Amino acid sequence: MKKEARGVAGDLENFLYEYLVKKAPFQLPMNLKEILVKIAPYVIIIMLIFAIPLILAALGLSALLTPFAAFGGAGYGYWSAMALVTGILALISLLLELVAVPGLFKRTYKGWKFAFYAQIVSFVGALIGNGVSGLLGTIIGYIIGMYILFQVRDLYKN
Repeated sequence: MKKEARGVAGDLENFLYEYLVKKAPFQLPMNLKEILVKIAPYVIIIMLIFAIPLILAALGLSALLTPFAAFGGAGYGYWSAMALVTGILALISLLLELVAVPGLFKRTYKGWKFAFYAQIVSFVGALIGNGVSGLLGTIIGYIIGMYILFQVRDLYKN
């Protein structure tokens, strides 16, 4: 196992490592882990190519429409502001993934760590964006994503 991480994110990382790797009911086979580690940077690059224009467009529309949302009543102003916050968090998540790509190609722990941070920011954005209606699906999706991320963690070097 890697050196114990510190801080709030480090505590979360240690907790997730404990339950998604050490105490997990099953481990992914090593050949599947190798495949995931090899293709991960390419998948992120493809996602970035498609997502960045969409997020920038959404941010632009949210910023443009937020001042006019008050005409729709109090609820519209709240949802418009939340759309803007969600868009900003999605952009931050994508930037973290972009920073992670070189490290993922080199299989460094630092690259993995940026991918982990991107997952956390993305999760917070999804919780804000989906609200209570999509809470269960969001949680299940992120547990699966974190499980895969933590299963391959030991393949990244310090």
